[in-house]
Amino acid sequence: MLKRLPGFRECYPEACAIRNHLIRVGRQIALQFGFQEINTPILEPLELYTEKSGEEIVHQLFTFTDQGGRRVALRPEMTPRVAVMVGARAESLPKPIKLFSIGEHFRCERPQKGRLRSFCQLNADIFGEAGSGADAEMIAFTLQVLVALGLTKEDCVVRLSDRELWLAYLEQKGVSPAAASTVLQIVDKWERESREQQLERLRVPLQDKAVSFLSELDALITIRSLEELRGFLCKGQGTSEKIEARLGAWELLLADLEAMGWGPFIRIDLGIVRGLPYYTGFVFELFERREASRALAGGGRYDHLIQTLGGPEVPAVGVGIGDVTLTELLQKTKKLPGYRPYIDVYLITGGKAERHVALHDAVLMRQQGVRVEYPLKELPLKKQFKLADQRDARFAFLYGAEELDRQMLKVREMATGKETLHPHHDLVSNVRHRLKITPSAS
Repeated sequence: MLKRLPGFRECYPEACAIRNHLIRVGRQIALQFGFQEINTPILEPLELYTEKSGEEIVHQLFTFTDQGGRRVALRPEMTPRVAVMVGARAESLPKPIKLFSIGEHFRCERPQKGRLRSFCQLNADIFGEAGSGADAEMIAFTLQVLVALGLTKEDCVVRLSDRELWLAYLEQKGVSPAAASTVLQIVDKWERESREQQLERLRVPLQDKAVSFLSELDALITIRSLEELRGFLCKGQGTSEKIEARLGAWELLLADLEAMGWGPFIRIDLGIVRGLPYYTGFVFELFERREASRALAGGGRYDHLIQTLGGPEVPAVGVGIGDVTLTELLQKTKKLPGYRPYIDVYLITGGKAERHVALHDAVLMRQQGVRVEYPLKELPLKKQFKLADQRDARFAFLYGAEELDRQMLKVREMATGKETLHPHHDLVSNVRHRLKITPSAS
């Protein structure tokens, strides 16, 4: 038999139920926050991503040349296309613009734990609001999704940072803009590299200042309070206006998050910078609290991307929540709902005439949202009851000639074996109400 490609998944019913559960919760919370749903093409011009991230991103993508000679790629993310869509209508859309999408994404990378080549992701973005209130809303939305899935402050933590503060700090230290960009790339890999590797990489942009600067970066990355951060940035010299402005933005953001009750989830962590260069301000990643793992979600501000892609300048902040690492954590913490492939009603028939009545009733009940099954061919009664039990049916409707002559139906509650008689027409037309059946979300 042909094997599936590495890094791609086959979703059996149990896995589909989990994915649908995540999608359902994510969509529900997005709508509660006032986001409107959109979708984008799964195949895009390659330059949409190279324009944003540079040619170096090509090796991470599934790319090919189509029959029209165009270089195209399977989408690795939604953000560039959403930015183009907003840029095209930026003048007519009421601000703030709050959009979300849920879809499959693709990355041509080595498959490993928590990272596959194909994954489902919930994306949300707010356009047109430059203040920290939009950042607070985005972080609150992300946390609300995870809390709705059952996670708590003991399970996960938001590591919050600020690229603009980093750039202001490096500027104050006399680091050139080009060197500052390289330093941020080094910080992005800080936890994954040895001391020797860090120092070697810092020598490229900082030369003889690398050794002394290494200890300063260590100190900055380990700061966990706003007071400590202010003290570090203001020690021994005056603070630049840029740094003061960013510290003011931090005060507003943390106050908003505290007012919403999200304070216990938040950790100041300047070690997070989000590797992509289009991020411009606050950035954050959400991790499992108890042990090292890949990020459950990540996002931040990207105020110049729409302009970079040919549109007007529109401030923006967004987040992506992937399903792979999130599912792993929910399984580990036993926060996933149990999977039951049950049906509401199984129809058991005694003969051809009774079967035709049952087929007609099945249509009516399914139109009410009731899960209904029946044998696809005539079978002995014992076999039909066995199938009803295998399908975990809540009720079995027995279509016997004698009962139908009296315009009645016998109903067996499968869990107890209790049987009752009901008027046929009344039961079928009011089945959900009479048997207290509610539509299943799984």
